[in-house]
Amino acid sequence: MNPFKELPKDSKISYSNWNSIAAKPYDKNTTGPYTKTRIILMNGTEFESNWFLHQFHRHCLNNDVRRVLAEVRRQEQQQQKRIAGLKPIDETILETTIGYEQLAVDLTAEMAKKEPNPIVKAQLDFALLEDFDHLYRYANLLDMEEGVHAERLVGGYTEITPARPTIAEHRHPNDDVRFYINSWQDDLITRLHTHIITAAEQQTMNYYMNVGSFYHSDLGRKLYTEIAMIEEQHVTGYGALLDPSSTWFECWVMHEYTECYLYYSCYQEESDERIKKIWLTHFEEELKHLKIASEMLKKYEGREWTDLFLGGADFPSLLSLKDNKEYIRDVIAKTVRNTGYKEIMIKLDELSDNADFFKYQRQVCPNENQVASHLVIDKRIKKFGEDYRFETKANPEKTLRNRKEDNTDLARKKNT
Repeated sequence: MNPFKELPKDSKISYSNWNSIAAKPYDKNTTGPYTKTRIILMNGTEFESNWFLHQFHRHCLNNDVRRVLAEVRRQEQQQQKRIAGLKPIDETILETTIGYEQLAVDLTAEMAKKEPNPIVKAQLDFALLEDFDHLYRYANLLDMEEGVHAERLVGGYTEITPARPTIAEHRHPNDDVRFYINSWQDDLITRLHTHIITAAEQQTMNYYMNVGSFYHSDLGRKLYTEIAMIEEQHVTGYGALLDPSSTWFECWVMHEYTECYLYYSCYQEESDERIKKIWLTHFEEELKHLKIASEMLKKYEGREWTDLFLGGADFPSLLSLKDNKEYIRDVIAKTVRNTGYKEIMIKLDELSDNADFFKYQRQVCPNENQVASHLVIDKRIKKFGEDYRFETKANPEKTLRNRKEDNTDLARKKNT
């Protein structure tokens, strides 16, 4: 499908009434995990769209353009409110967090498997293991404080076991800035991946930044604070991949194209018929936004949408969230000992002793017994005799198989 060639149902934007915006929340006990993760994904996508349109508005001198941005943004806001309202009030902060991390894991893995650009793939694989470890830490907190097993929430599709320890993920800011892609040279799927993952990680970072202070235990508050800082690093790494030479109007067209792609993917994959209708409604609205952005590109830059899609604008293979256990196991086995160094990832043992990583670790993590991600596991082990896991077989990294002791040295200290 080429969304530029699809005709929107209406030629002008119309707005929903309050009853239409206030969609009925899903049942947290019967709704499938990938329906929940799609809701999180599209909530983040709408946040990204609104954030971008506000930034464009603030950097634009033409009020005629700003009025069009405001009209589109208002409908994007209504879409975001409808999606956000699907979350039920009886779903706890931590239960929702498991959905965020399952999305981060399976979305990243799915894109990494298809990614042709080696730089983008390396960043996806790198952050994948860190989000995977976050899922393990939050799942242990959930089991210990709420008595809920996260394996039920993830539907058995995603394993819960350690990867690169969260304590080892605290890197100097210099080591999270990556090379950026070139939109004219890279495949369309690469452009989509960089936009999608940046928006998804931005949403996760925002969620942890905002809900952490509302969590009911001191340990939980500290865990959200720590992992929110890692999400800041991920947003830096993923955001660095985006082509900085793109104009505001080019970015606008690409944002709307990405939304069309995602809503169409969600519509094709969704099993909940009620929510499926929401995806279709939003897809049809996004076709209108894409048409408007394309018209503005032509009016103010004298360019056609075809100038931005030299290889064609047909959707590449659609996004599908599913079981990625074996792929993740392979990435753990091959790259769990990696860390960031400037624009690349290397084995920790290859760093010089005076590298920024070690200096930053000494400042931020001088005592591992003060680091929340370690304390959660240590406390759970002391209470129940071992950590909480959901594994189909032993962890692919031998040093992570001990369930009675949390590993705080892997990818953090040399020669371990």
